[in-house]
Amino acid sequence: MREHKKKLRQEVRSRLMELTKEEHEELSNKIAENLFSLDEWKKAKTIGITISIPPEVPTVRIIEQAWSEGKEVAVPKCDPEKKKMEFKKIMSFNQLESVYYGLLEPVAETNKATIEELDVLVVPGLAFTKEGYRLGFGGGYYDRFLSYYRGATLALTYEVQIIDDLPIEVHDIAVGKLITPTKVLRTYAH
Repeated sequence: MREHKKKLRQEVRSRLMELTKEEHEELSNKIAENLFSLDEWKKAKTIGITISIPPEVPTVRIIEQAWSEGKEVAVPKCDPEKKKMEFKKIMSFNQLESVYYGLLEPVAETNKATIEELDVLVVPGLAFTKEGYRLGFGGGYYDRFLSYYRGATLALTYEVQIIDDLPIEVHDIAVGKLITPTKVLRTYAH
């Protein structure tokens, strides 16, 4: 299982690397437009979202859009010892600091967003099935968080990240909608 996941991660990463800078930009703009047209986005007061790192779909523009619409933005902060994460509200990108693996996380002084406050959670992943199951980056933080979370879950994904089959484990939780450059896929998680 672990080897299979590792192989899948490498395959999808190499597919993503094949996209040119222009393709990344054009496709991620279309994904953002599809996201902004959703009712879940329009109604949300607080959005939970990560600060992406390449080759993921970029989230900076999405966060800026949320602020311009008066929404609150909450970004995850991981606790590697407890293997848990919490979301903290940021008002600007200056409230981020670089942690392990070059990931950006909120500084300690930022306010916590409760799990009930998050109207929409944008869930990261390296690969997804059409049913909404995801292959994460291997930390397991989102699997644990999603087991308690009851709001809307969305994932931003390029078409090359959608695969037919994933090794699914008991604790895996599907996301509600996949947002691609061409369409929004509603999954069985609804």
